[in-house]
Amino acid sequence: MKLLFFDDFQLGVLKGESVVDISDVVKDIPHTEPGNLISGLIAQFSDYQGRIESAVAQGQGTPVSQVRIRPPLPKPSNIVCMAVNYMEDGTRDAPAPINAFQKSPNSVIGNDDTMVLPDMPATIFEGEAELALVIGKHASYVSEEEAMSYIFGYLNFIDGSARGVQPFYQMKARGTFAPMGPYLVTADEVSDPQKLQVKLWVNGDLKQNYNTDDMAHKIPRVISWISSIHPLEPGDVIATGTNHRGLSAFQGGDLVELETEGLGRLSIHIQDDLKRKWSRETRLDRQEKGLEGTTPQLEGKYTPA
Repeated sequence: MKLLFFDDFQLGVLKGESVVDISDVVKDIPHTEPGNLISGLIAQFSDYQGRIESAVAQGQGTPVSQVRIRPPLPKPSNIVCMAVNYMEDGTRDAPAPINAFQKSPNSVIGNDDTMVLPDMPATIFEGEAELALVIGKHASYVSEEEAMSYIFGYLNFIDGSARGVQPFYQMKARGTFAPMGPYLVTADEVSDPQKLQVKLWVNGDLKQNYNTDDMAHKIPRVISWISSIHPLEPGDVIATGTNHRGLSAFQGGDLVELETEGLGRLSIHIQDDLKRKWSRETRLDRQEKGLEGTTPQLEGKYTPA
């Protein structure tokens, strides 16, 4: 099942190329806003699944091209992002120590929304293409053996980053720096989350293209480790990290598209009122030229002298 919010945050299910409104089915779930409606549904999904499937089977739906798709998880209680969690196509000798950071729930945007690059002296703005998982039930001190049973579903996630600024919180937790969607895919539709191709395009040019089998600390380890630090609740998001080799600069006017196998395509726009410019080369392009670090800024405010 593919769940999504659309238009004025009506809850729907994708049926082919249409979206069927299931608002009436879930209206008795206690909630004050869309965020705790979807988390409430996730927590009680077994009670509603049959009714939802029946409504979808009978519903005609509206063409998805005629609705505005919203973030499927508008305000998760936790957004935990894994750090340096890929083997970078075998170029790392060993996994980096397991580590993570948090993004603000107020950083979330959805499909066709805009990531805004702030007025700050970042060396470069990048967005990391990631597979994210969504927790389905209260999770505390979960064992690796049981970890996969705690997953409700999966979605596309972009980890926006303003490199070179300190403290680290400023780099990662900016408003609009957590695009996700376009919908939430239930776990039963993903046979093996450790064998999914992840692709990110900038203005139609393929930049990131890697498989989740390159993940250093696998999903069961990730859930077990995070839940040993603090509890996780239904609707919490864990972004599992990225292969950094295809990262490139996000710039004003860009169309960025992310597609993880089976999870649809998330499209966002980039806005930069300062009109800063960088080369379009990826980190891998620079490595192959024997160059270190990210590509330098070429134009606009904060360009190095």
